[in-house]
Amino acid sequence: MANKRDLKKDINYVLGDIIEAVYVWELANAEKPTKESDAIIDEAIATFDELITKVNDRSAENKKAHFKAINTELEEKGRALIEKINKLK
Repeated sequence: MANKRDLKKDINYVLGDIIEAVYVWELANAEKPTKESDAIIDEAIATFDELITKVNDRSAENKKAHFKAINTELEEKGRALIEKINKLK
């Protein structure tokens, strides 16, 4: 993990791309939000807030391990959100 700034950028880009993918799906399919697509967007925003809070936590003893754990959590939650997008009907 490079540093805190890069991790914050990764979180922003990954979750921003997921939200954008939901909007693209909405335009391509129904042209209006559905309950499922709104739930994915809300979950992405909640994940963003949660991860940024963890990044800004200064009480971590081992910063490298702390940031690596956050990066792993970002990957897991990002994949889960992408799977939900792929299951939209």
